[in-house]
Amino acid sequence: MFTDKYDVIVVGAGHAGSEAAAASANMGQKTLLITMNLQNIAQMSCNPAMGGIAKGQILREIDALGGYSGMVSDTSAIQFKMLNKSKGPAMWSPRVQSDRMLFSEHWRDRLEQTENLDFYQEMVSGILVENHKIIGVKTSLGLKIYAKSVVLTNGTFLNGLIHIGDKNFGGGRAGERASTGITAELIDLGFEAGRMKTGTPPRVDGRSLDFSKMTEQPGDEQPGKFSYLDSTQKLSKQRSCWMTYTSPKVHDLLREGFDRSPMFNGRIQSIGPRYCPSIEDKIDRFADKDRHQMFIEPEGWKTVEFYVNGFSTSLPEDVQFKALKSVAGFENVKFFRPGYAIEYDYFPPTQLKHTLETKLVKGLYFAGQINGTTGYEEAASQGLMAGINAALKNQEKEEFILSRSEAYIGVLIDDLITKGTEEPYRMFTSRAEYRTLLRQDNADIRLTEKSHDLGLATDERMQRLEEKQSKTKAFVEFFKNTSVTTTEINPVLEAKSSAKVNQQGKLFKIFARPNMDMGDMLQLQSVKEFVKEHKVDEEVLEQVEVQIKYAGYIEKEKQNADKLHRLENVKIPMNFDYSQLKSMSFEAREKLGKIQPRTVSQASRVSGVNPSDISVLLVHMGR
Repeated sequence: MFTDKYDVIVVGAGHAGSEAAAASANMGQKTLLITMNLQNIAQMSCNPAMGGIAKGQILREIDALGGYSGMVSDTSAIQFKMLNKSKGPAMWSPRVQSDRMLFSEHWRDRLEQTENLDFYQEMVSGILVENHKIIGVKTSLGLKIYAKSVVLTNGTFLNGLIHIGDKNFGGGRAGERASTGITAELIDLGFEAGRMKTGTPPRVDGRSLDFSKMTEQPGDEQPGKFSYLDSTQKLSKQRSCWMTYTSPKVHDLLREGFDRSPMFNGRIQSIGPRYCPSIEDKIDRFADKDRHQMFIEPEGWKTVEFYVNGFSTSLPEDVQFKALKSVAGFENVKFFRPGYAIEYDYFPPTQLKHTLETKLVKGLYFAGQINGTTGYEEAASQGLMAGINAALKNQEKEEFILSRSEAYIGVLIDDLITKGTEEPYRMFTSRAEYRTLLRQDNADIRLTEKSHDLGLATDERMQRLEEKQSKTKAFVEFFKNTSVTTTEINPVLEAKSSAKVNQQGKLFKIFARPNMDMGDMLQLQSVKEFVKEHKVDEEVLEQVEVQIKYAGYIEKEKQNADKLHRLENVKIPMNFDYSQLKSMSFEAREKLGKIQPRTVSQASRVSGVNPSDISVLLVHMGR
């Protein structure tokens, strides 16, 4: 049936698998995407939304690199919000509410239009390995399909077990069977495996809700978008979300079911996501709080189904229903489906290289929740990087790795393979030490040229980037070189309660004042004329404002990043024997020997390694 050998096989068509398949195929690799159900490509298994704190930055990075997630998010969005707008630009994070069905449909459309990409629906039950090198996969029907590289993106399907109260059954998500066989084979090959847990809330009928008892959460008045390309458009209409709260009565009703909760009766022993706990976990851990927020999110443009964000649970369905009916606005609620928890296998990511290739089996890559992450965006970014590196390895080209100062994706992967994770990993802006450099507005400036050099980002993306950079540079120079009279600027300053000036001065100095923004500058005739003459768009306006107002912070962070790069450039030989460094602590020798960091900088980030250990290493290497 499969007579030809593929260059890359991607197992699983969730967010990681879809990005991996697209990247590999767009880099000229003959690629096969295998999944258990082709109707559920890029399925939003949990909430119908993309982006958010730090996750929005990751999506923009994926788009800048030539991935599809940003474009699909734009074309299937029903609401757009820029979060943290009251803070500095390093914290601004775009987020969209998505139409769940459109999202999956648009992903499949894009994949089907991608050259070099084939599809096959079946369960992969094992991998084919010879001499510690991947040669293909085998399916539940006994088919053997051969490839040079394989990317495993199994999500929550590996030996997935769904829990609702005291009931449990096998499944990768509600209504879909679990995937079996792969975990056992990987363990036989020497891999270490573990179990993790995640959960999802009930879905309800919006016609049964009383929104007058909730607080409306509309989208931005001037919505943005994710993709840097002009091929996607900003929303002209939006759907609102709604906010309500639990209460002491709701908490008491939930507690009545704790004895039947798999979280508290020992049925679930694996660790769930710290930053997205179930409602029963929240009222148990935060017993002093008498209410918790709930966001009621529409699942699409036309459907009446709503997602109850903040009410993730694995309690029995009767307990879920009874408690939810006591929430304001939910008095007459009707369930579409109850919430549930799911346990699944993962493989500690310290077993991977920075390319996401496994250390034990050449040509085998892991991406997504198999690495212990949580979230669509984290998964998609790993899939993209695994797909890129699988293609590069097949082409015998240099691997593609992003550093911590280049991208949130670089922070994510470095955290995973250097520190590992014992609970579902979620990205936050606080995890990035260079977040002023890693803003959502400049992902294309940071990454598109790199991707274009790989042959992934299109010429159209490069042309769009070059135009943006050219206009940004010209506009910044305009502010540096153009003076403004006291007559013109003082009324603007007075309106903002800013000190007036006594003499003519450069626009740059005025604009750099903390309380001045681009809206103020656009009141000036010279600025308005420049914008009109040079056809400056909103993206350039934003970029110029950030570069002028935060120039000092950006420059300081660049200097810090340059210091880091000096240690990044100190390479450690492959399979370095740390046991010879007797002056290094035993813990450091043990952990460094296991992880085998590529550089001294990475070694310094390994948990349990102290500065004195790094000094020993540098002395040994003659530095």
